[in-house]
Amino acid sequence: MKFKDRRDAGRALAQALDAWRAQPDVRVLALPRGGVPVAFEVAQALGAPLDVLIVRKLGFPGQEEFAMGAIASGGVRVMGDADAGWPVSERELEAVVAREQAELARREQRYRRDRPPLDLAGRVLVLVDDGLATGSTMRAAVQAARAGHPRRIIVAVPVASPEAVQSVGAMADEVVCLHTPQHFRAVGLWYEDFAQTSDEEVDRLLTRHA
Repeated sequence: MKFKDRRDAGRALAQALDAWRAQPDVRVLALPRGGVPVAFEVAQALGAPLDVLIVRKLGFPGQEEFAMGAIASGGVRVMGDADAGWPVSERELEAVVAREQAELARREQRYRRDRPPLDLAGRVLVLVDDGLATGSTMRAAVQAARAGHPRRIIVAVPVASPEAVQSVGAMADEVVCLHTPQHFRAVGLWYEDFAQTSDEEVDRLLTRHA
């Protein structure tokens, strides 16, 4: 099962979330950047407000594609179970955190501008990304979202590894995933077009939905 691109995946994901269509307390939160095109289609289909929840993966030094954890807005840090088995010093870890914290702050400024965050208290949150590999980024997002006191958190992704679904499912109230391949390898393998999402596309989609 492959998706044409992120927008195609978002339309398919929206169908799986149809029970929440036109529900006034639903809020859709995208994990930038790749989650925004997916979440845009979900929010459009559900008729729900769309916002971003900024999260940054903490990649292993020299092998950044492998996550040792993640940080999110509000000072949230989530570390994966694998980090103890890798030779990463405290100094190296803090250097990665500082770099990603700076990028997190830049994205908060760029994407939110003067727009206040959505009120999450008592709401049903649909957290959307383009896929889950280790799940550490989404776990950080769930933890950050909990601080807003929502009524329910639904994690919704087109594709994920079985391990990520299990780990995220332990924190979220519900996980909606269209495809959970046993031999996962990487999110991008399950898209025909997995070109990087630009800041400009994020701005355009958020403005268009608003």
